[in-house]
Amino acid sequence: MFYKQINEWRPRLSESSWASFTRFDVERALARETLRPQDLAILLSPAAKSYLEPMAKKAQALTIRHFGRTIGLFTPLYLANYCSNGCLYCSFHTGNEIVRCKLTVEQAIQEGMAISSTGLQHLLLLTGESRTQSGPAYMEECVRALRPMFASLGLEVYPLSTQEYRRLFEAGIDSVTLFQETYDEITYAKVHPAGPKRNYHYRLEAPDRACEAGISSVNIGALLGLSDWRRDAFYSALHADYLQRTYPGVEVSISVPRLRPYAGSFSSSAAPVTDEALVQIMLAYRLFLPRAGLTLSTRESPQMRENLLPLGITRLSAGSLTSVGGYSETDNVGSAQFEISDDRSVPDVVRMIRAKGYLPAFCDWVNMRERNAIGQ
Repeated sequence: MFYKQINEWRPRLSESSWASFTRFDVERALARETLRPQDLAILLSPAAKSYLEPMAKKAQALTIRHFGRTIGLFTPLYLANYCSNGCLYCSFHTGNEIVRCKLTVEQAIQEGMAISSTGLQHLLLLTGESRTQSGPAYMEECVRALRPMFASLGLEVYPLSTQEYRRLFEAGIDSVTLFQETYDEITYAKVHPAGPKRNYHYRLEAPDRACEAGISSVNIGALLGLSDWRRDAFYSALHADYLQRTYPGVEVSISVPRLRPYAGSFSSSAAPVTDEALVQIMLAYRLFLPRAGLTLSTRESPQMRENLLPLGITRLSAGSLTSVGGYSETDNVGSAQFEISDDRSVPDVVRMIRAKGYLPAFCDWVNMRERNAIGQ
């Protein structure tokens, strides 16, 4: 499994190793057609900060070659915010006094209808980690109810077994998003002091189980800012590369979420992920993973999302809410998981994408044809 690669690289990613790379190393890495993991580390190093412009030009060309100028749009729908974890950086922390609620299937349908009316056809379903309140059976009910409204349904929930992923795949789920949060085991244990999420290895292996269950698209990443961002970015990209090579029929994407304000007081002592650092991470991802999707959420500001769009992004969230409910007129609205930064409507995001010279895509017609061919 991927953990073996983490162990192999751990002693090679010290502060002194990052500092040892030179501008000549960066130039050699940029000259390569296909990058090695060593080149990925070089492009994430301090030496590469002076090469962001040539990195950006190459990243843009690679993105257009593999993805054209199309930007896929999606939005999240939080079904429940009950959680049994004690994650220090999340509003859903079991000890936080927030408004907890769970949508009924009928309310989920109302929310789905409100989202579908905007034209969005890609929906990402989320819950807190509570098998009592939002177990696989509940998720399956919601998936079967929402399936007719959307071209694509994704899932961003707690890690599931292969059998559970297969069950939800058969109900209509075609993608899974699951962030390791941080690949550093010491930091992982620190920020997950209690609850089932404390199991580092079970979470790390969840993307494998999703792929083995038949899920056609997997999106991974680290929550940038929890630990040293260079190491987390390196392992995120290496993990995506591992999934691409191990499951060649699966579409692999990677996200770049940064910490956002939430209902709590956790403050990371890790090196801050500045705007410049985020750009460097994205460019390194694209150059190392030319065929991987890159997802950018509404955690980032409107201006930041506009500036990052040409650098390799292939998917954007739009019109997002991180609360349970709120898209429709339902009164059942729970507390948000974190504060979003870009609260523009779907039409506003569409206008922005077109103004930047790109084409907003509401639907993945290739995936729809494949589903129709197998009777889903």
